[in-house]
Amino acid sequence: MIDLKNDTQAHADMKAWRQHLHRFPETAFEEIETARFVADKLRSFGLEVHEGLAKTGVVATLTVGTSQKKIALRADMDALFIQEQNHFAHKSCHDGKMHACGHDGHTAMLLGAARQLATQRNFNGTVYFIFQPAEEGRAGAKQMLVDGLFEKFPADCVFGMHNFPDIPVGHFAIKAGALMASFDCFEIIITGQATHAALPHLGNDAIVAAAQLITALQTIVSRTIEPTQPAVVSITQIHAGNTWNAIPETVILRGTFRCFDSKVQTIIADKIHQLVAAICQGFSVKATVSFNPENAGYPVTFNTPAETALALTAATAVVGADCIDTQPTPSMGSEDFAFMLQEKAGCYIWIGNGSSENSCLLHNPHYDFNDDSLSIGAAYWVKLVETVLKG
Repeated sequence: MIDLKNDTQAHADMKAWRQHLHRFPETAFEEIETARFVADKLRSFGLEVHEGLAKTGVVATLTVGTSQKKIALRADMDALFIQEQNHFAHKSCHDGKMHACGHDGHTAMLLGAARQLATQRNFNGTVYFIFQPAEEGRAGAKQMLVDGLFEKFPADCVFGMHNFPDIPVGHFAIKAGALMASFDCFEIIITGQATHAALPHLGNDAIVAAAQLITALQTIVSRTIEPTQPAVVSITQIHAGNTWNAIPETVILRGTFRCFDSKVQTIIADKIHQLVAAICQGFSVKATVSFNPENAGYPVTFNTPAETALALTAATAVVGADCIDTQPTPSMGSEDFAFMLQEKAGCYIWIGNGSSENSCLLHNPHYDFNDDSLSIGAAYWVKLVETVLKG
């Protein structure tokens, strides 16, 4: 049996695939060439391929033996609207777009695992390889579910993996329960009475009301949420006015809030409504609040205990117990794989991407996936399948 972690040819192939994908990034629901590349590879491995879920999603099926057990493995394919500032040979060829989150690496690792599993066939059951579009803020996972993902591919459990800077290469982080926060965004439109800046008493100043509201929103976490419950509320955009000497009629505030508990999500949303209503009434301005335009909200990424134990067993077989952090600090980042975990039991883990030195951070224009992790990640996928679907 070939040891994928030490197979130099397999690693070279995954590296070539990964760097090809990095050169030609495509953003949410526009992963047309990426999906074609993935589907062609999967067919060349002898897998049955289905295209078109959530527009550009790809799902491949591999069945070995007679067992009715089924497992799904998911990788994300989309890039970000970021102008790459790297200068290596495989830098992005698409202006204003780059793989700044490592989805190119995730896709290459799952392709490598698919080929290995199709070759070795050392399991009994069915594997679904899910290549998902639009993870970055557009809820591609949710759209795949709406389009019938688990009706067409009825997995018993589902697993995901994401690279993580500052976890060493060759290491994993795995834990049951909440691993990544929920994500909600909001927009507040405040409408007052515009007036000359020299005559503020003739108007109702939406900017002053907005300033008070921004300050008040910061008390939600510090004075409403129980201190043992992690949460954050952040205003990220302020839009108002276009000249020096006029108080504008409208101010638009946009922001996000994140937490690890659905009850806390509800409390924060309700408190935003209360503060907006009270403060705007006090300043004689009107306001509207809307949450999660374009289905932007994500639930908590929550790993089920039994499936987390299976993931830990597989990862330990690949890298050893000393290279696994079983108590990682949950991230306030969010992940739309959470939608799949609402439908099926499963586990989402982090794989080390090495040092973040020189700004190699997620969503940074200097980021690049660490190719040294490719064989390790692919080996984990293979071992996981062999663990769940024992021959």
